[in-house]
Amino acid sequence: MNNRNRLTAYILAGLVLGIVVGYIANGSLANPTGFSDAMSLITTLFLRLIKMIIAPLVFSTLVVGIARMGDTREVGRIGIKALGWFVIASVISLSLGLILVNLFRPGDALAMSNLVPAAGTASGIATSSLTLKEFITHLVPASIVDGMAKNEILQIVIFSLFFGTAAAAVGERAKPLVDAIDGIAHIMLKVTGYVMNLAPIAVFAAVSGIIAKSGLGVLKTYGVFMGEFYIGIVLLWIILTAIGFLFLGPRIIRLLVELREPTLLAFSTASSEAAFPKTLEGLERFGVRNRIAAFVLPIGYSFNLDGSMMYCTFAVVFIAQAYGIEMSLGTQITMMLVLMLTSKGMAGVPRASLVVIAATLAQFNIPEAGLLLLLGIDHFLDMARSATNVIGNGIATAVVAKWEGELAPPVTKELATTELP
Repeated sequence: MNNRNRLTAYILAGLVLGIVVGYIANGSLANPTGFSDAMSLITTLFLRLIKMIIAPLVFSTLVVGIARMGDTREVGRIGIKALGWFVIASVISLSLGLILVNLFRPGDALAMSNLVPAAGTASGIATSSLTLKEFITHLVPASIVDGMAKNEILQIVIFSLFFGTAAAAVGERAKPLVDAIDGIAHIMLKVTGYVMNLAPIAVFAAVSGIIAKSGLGVLKTYGVFMGEFYIGIVLLWIILTAIGFLFLGPRIIRLLVELREPTLLAFSTASSEAAFPKTLEGLERFGVRNRIAAFVLPIGYSFNLDGSMMYCTFAVVFIAQAYGIEMSLGTQITMMLVLMLTSKGMAGVPRASLVVIAATLAQFNIPEAGLLLLLGIDHFLDMARSATNVIGNGIATAVVAKWEGELAPPVTKELATTELP
C-alpha cells in the first residue's frame, strides 16, 4: 500500500471511528457539548494549518505558471475557457436544485408542523456582505498582504495574474525571482505533506464532535430532506462525470480515482479549502500541466462551487415551502439568476452558503427565520457540498487542460508536483 492509499484508509478509519465515538459520547456523557468543543479545537487547528498553506501555495504556483507561459493572450484564452465552463456548470447546478426541490417538495412535510420557527425569529446570519457592490469592490485587494492574511483566494488570484504577467514581460531579468518563487512552491508542497499526516486525526475530531453535539436524532428528524438532497448531489456527480466523459473519455475514471483522497478529506472536514493542496497534486498526477492546474483551480474555488450552488436553490425553495409560500416559475428563475451573481466568491466567507441563502431570502420576502430549520443539519449538508465542489473543480480543470492540449499521460510517481514547468 503506497502512502496515498494508506492516508485514504486512515481518513476512512477516522471517519468511521468518529461516528462511533460521537454516538457513544452523545448518549453517555453528561456534557456532550463540552466534548464537542474539545474536539473542535483539533479540527480548528488542522484547518488553520491548511489555511496557512493556501495563500503562499496559490501565489507561488500561479505566478510560476503564468510567468513561464510567456504569452498574455494564452492566459486570457485559458481564463475565458475556464469561466465559460464555470457558467455552464453553475446553470446546471442551480437548475438541478430547483428541479429536484419542486419535484420532491421536502418543505411540505414541515409546513403543518410545529418545527417551523415564527417568521420574525432572528437567524443570527449576517446578510450584508454578499451584495453585488461588495463583491465587485472586494475583487481587487487594497493590499496583497491583507488579502493573503485573510486567505482571500480571489484577491490572491487577481494579484498573481498581474505579477506573473509582468514577470513574463520583464523576461530574463525576472528569471532569478521566478526561480525563487518556484522554490517556494516546492517547499509549500512539502509542508502540505507534513500537514496532511494530521488529516485522519482531524477527520475523527470533526465527525465525533458534531455527532456528540447533535446526535443521530437530528438525522432522523430531517432524514427525508437530507436524503433528497444527497440524491441531488449524486445526480450532480453523475451529470458532471458524464459531461467530463464527453471531453476526457474513459480517463474520467482515472481522474475520479486521483480525486478520491481530496474529496474524502473535503467530505470529512466539510471544508473545500482543506482539500485544495491535495486536489492540485491529484490533477498533476492525472496529467494536467501545473501552469493550467495552478491557474484554473484557484479561480474555480471562487466561481465554480457546484455543490454549494445546488444547495442554495434547494434550500431557499425548501424554506418557502415550509412557510407555505408558493414561488412562481418566473420568480424561481429570477432567484436563480440572482444566485448566479451572489454565490460567486463565497469560498472566503464563513458559513458561506447560509449567508448567501439569508441574502436571497430577504430579497424574495421569505422569512429569514427559516434558516433555523437548516442550522442543526448544515454540517452534514456541508460535507456533501464540499466534496462536490472538489469533484466539480477537478473535472473543470482537466477539461480546460484538454482543450488547451496540455493534458499529458498520467504521472506514475508518488508526487507529480516535484516538476513545476
